[in-house]
Amino acid sequence: MIPIEYLLAGVALFLCLGILASKFAARSGIPALLLFLLIGMLAGSDGPGGIYLDNPWLTQTVGVTALVLILYSGGLDTRWNDIRPVLWQGLALSTIGVSLTALAVGLFVSHWLGFSLPEGILLGAIISSTDAAAVLTLLRGRGVNLKARLKPLLELESGSNDPMAVFLTIGIIQLLQTPNLALSDLALFFIRQMALGAALGYVMGRAAVQVINRLRLEYDGLYPVLTLALVFLTYGLTASLGGNGFLAVYLAGLLMGNADFIHRRSLLRFHDGIAWLMQIVMFLTLGLQVFPSELPSIAGAGLLVAAFLMFVARPISVLVALLPARMSWREKLFVAWVGLRGAAPIVLATFPLLAGVGSADMIFNLVFFIVLTSVLLQGVSIIPAARLLRVQSSESSARSPLAYMMDDGPMAREMIEITIPEQSAAVGKSIIDLRLPPDTLIVLLGRQDEMIVPGGSTLIEAGDTVLLLTRETVRQQVRDILQRPTE
Repeated sequence: MIPIEYLLAGVALFLCLGILASKFAARSGIPALLLFLLIGMLAGSDGPGGIYLDNPWLTQTVGVTALVLILYSGGLDTRWNDIRPVLWQGLALSTIGVSLTALAVGLFVSHWLGFSLPEGILLGAIISSTDAAAVLTLLRGRGVNLKARLKPLLELESGSNDPMAVFLTIGIIQLLQTPNLALSDLALFFIRQMALGAALGYVMGRAAVQVINRLRLEYDGLYPVLTLALVFLTYGLTASLGGNGFLAVYLAGLLMGNADFIHRRSLLRFHDGIAWLMQIVMFLTLGLQVFPSELPSIAGAGLLVAAFLMFVARPISVLVALLPARMSWREKLFVAWVGLRGAAPIVLATFPLLAGVGSADMIFNLVFFIVLTSVLLQGVSIIPAARLLRVQSSESSARSPLAYMMDDGPMAREMIEITIPEQSAAVGKSIIDLRLPPDTLIVLLGRQDEMIVPGGSTLIEAGDTVLLLTRETVRQQVRDILQRPTE
């Protein structure tokens, strides 16, 4: 039995290493996911740490708990006005794109690696979901901002494709365990999963806002505890009734994040911190679960599947899913390359282990190797790819202190922040001469380290950061006025 003081010290040491790794990752461009996994592998039985962990149930429990909190935090941080223009594209990627990826990988693996077709599709389903949240963190850390609707599209995909991957994984496992299972049963299973997940996510999200606003707790410190309880209740209730709990918690977070409630800012920061904690714990646990000494034996097969996934399956699925979308071929290619695999596939790889699928051990090791390959190749090359495909925006990717001053309350969703480019026709003009639409007000103006409360005679300079209060219907007109280049 390990003494409690040693256990607490060890946990604290791992958390500190994870925090330092995230700092190093932001500066170096190496995805934090990779560093977290490497720390776990070094601490495992095959590394100098010597910690033995071969418990798929514990690994899955930690992984599912972490994914629930990470998806909820992702929903809280997603603005409905940002994702609404790309709603159908995002849903197409998370359903059609995920299904096509799973099918393509399944056909490839069954033909070249000797898997049966159901086992091949199972492997494809497990690695079909992307970790776009890690990609966006990487882009923000290196100061890269994406053009137009790429960022909200990737955010929506990252939050909505995990439920589809979970459904496919569970469905294929049921097919392997019950060969005479009818496809109609799988269709009903899909409908029940998604319908209950969406319905209960909506109900619980709305209910959470009402509960928080009306309960009026005596101690402010209880509000984070209350939201945590509501998150786990949403997932547990939905999953118990046969719905998709991951979809439910993401929708609940999305609804809550776009509503007004007590202690909004502090609760959003609390859940952001919890999400980071869960990422570190989850990746370290996954790193401990794998045995690096077993990876060389499947390295050839892993590289083959990873190459097919990155260069064939993912691009085809993205191009098909986004076929009707009004996006340039450069944007579609970038979305196709941003297919970074993360923690979700490794967590899903524990499902076959617990279900007793015959090839479960090989599938787990393959998935882990594919994730490492994806992170190494795609994670490091995302920023060069964004520059090569010219999908970067001239605006700064970091929000200025101006925007954070209005981060709370109903006005937050009516505020926009615009950076004035050097070639803008607005440079040198006074605010009154800009002829902004009615009901549009420039609240604050940031110039270098100075904050200015503007008046009608205030002149606009290149590089100014402008915080405006305006209606959604005229936002694009305001952007055109402030950012249109001089003719």
